[in-house]
Amino acid sequence: MRNKDDLYLNKIDWLTVSIYACLVIFGWFNIYAAVFDEQFPKSIFDLSINSGQQLVRIGAAFIIILLIMVADYRAFDNLAWILYILFLVLLIVTPFIGKEVNGQILSIGVGSFRIQPSEFAKFTTALALAKYMERPSFDLSQVKHQLQAVIIIMIPVILIMLQPDTGTAMVYFAFFIMLYREGMPQTYYILGLAFIAISLLALGIENNLYLVGGVFAIILLLIITGKKRIGRIVALVGIGIFTVVYIYSLDYVVSKLPEHQQNRIMVLFNPDLDPLGVGWNVTQSKIAIGSGGFWGKGYLEGTQTKFDFVPEQHTDFIFCTLGEEFGWVGSTVVLILFCTLLIRLIFLAERQKNRFSRIYGYCVVSILLFHVMVNISMTIGLFPVVGIPLPFFSYGGSSLWSFTILLFIFIKLDSHRIQLLGRMN
Repeated sequence: MRNKDDLYLNKIDWLTVSIYACLVIFGWFNIYAAVFDEQFPKSIFDLSINSGQQLVRIGAAFIIILLIMVADYRAFDNLAWILYILFLVLLIVTPFIGKEVNGQILSIGVGSFRIQPSEFAKFTTALALAKYMERPSFDLSQVKHQLQAVIIIMIPVILIMLQPDTGTAMVYFAFFIMLYREGMPQTYYILGLAFIAISLLALGIENNLYLVGGVFAIILLLIITGKKRIGRIVALVGIGIFTVVYIYSLDYVVSKLPEHQQNRIMVLFNPDLDPLGVGWNVTQSKIAIGSGGFWGKGYLEGTQTKFDFVPEQHTDFIFCTLGEEFGWVGSTVVLILFCTLLIRLIFLAERQKNRFSRIYGYCVVSILLFHVMVNISMTIGLFPVVGIPLPFFSYGGSSLWSFTILLFIFIKLDSHRIQLLGRMN
């Protein structure tokens, strides 16, 4: 007879665990490559450099995994609101007691041990959403419930913006991917995509008259081809007027952003703008990735990496090291790992026996998908430069630990899905 521990271990999704381990280890080797100095070479285990420090953090992540896996699976449901409120409090006090770096107050702690509450608030927000939305009476077709779910998301967003940390705050909008799966009306997403498209066009087109003309041409076409109802015509004209006002007010709004954020937006639409100044990061990032070619230059042989052409290459721009030293092949392998992980998590989320686990699972998928897409798009010039790390890959304790907690809580819930059968949808 097999004991309960053996049965429990068999229910752990080892494929997901294996992909996690591969990404963490591969990321660790790339962190070492990003700081490697061939004139004064140090061991990858040396605690005086980033790779050695990251190894300590990986060890701490392993301890966190053990704690999650031995914990009672019901604790994550029962403590969801407590954890959410706790990290909201930490977000509130961070601007007052946190350490300032580059004009941002992001971390709190004692001495050299510091954490970023905004990173950990991702998994607590996911738990709070899952807890709130698991109720049988919850229905995303009702405006009241839509607003309440959005409020849970927006509270940490507002607090993070006060630090200010625009990049991390943006991540929380990934939860709308989960809301779509759970029944949020498609109309909101169509309007959201239209809003994004108009914003990009307004920022990218020098003469807004062309865009305004296009908007009114579409409105006129909809009026002519649609049903001639007064209410519908008034609504379309109202949308057109609002859109025009928004287009012309966008330049004013952008002008009020911090200078470095304005520069990032400008570089997105004009990559050749000031390549030695505001466009330096993106330009050097694309050079590093492109110079890797098909096979790459070889491990620890990246010239762009060795000579520190790309700032923050061990954190937000870690994908540059991968592209330069492992080439298209290495980059593709890592992308396949991420895609496999996301597809596997979607499969796990769909097989959950209760709503809490399924919603939390889709929150995990949403956050990881957003991070991977934005980080890689940022390094190849398809998205403005924002401080969003590559999950399990980038250097940093808060990033690694928060993603580890986020993922392994779901792995824990999935391993107990049979016990959770009693709380069906």
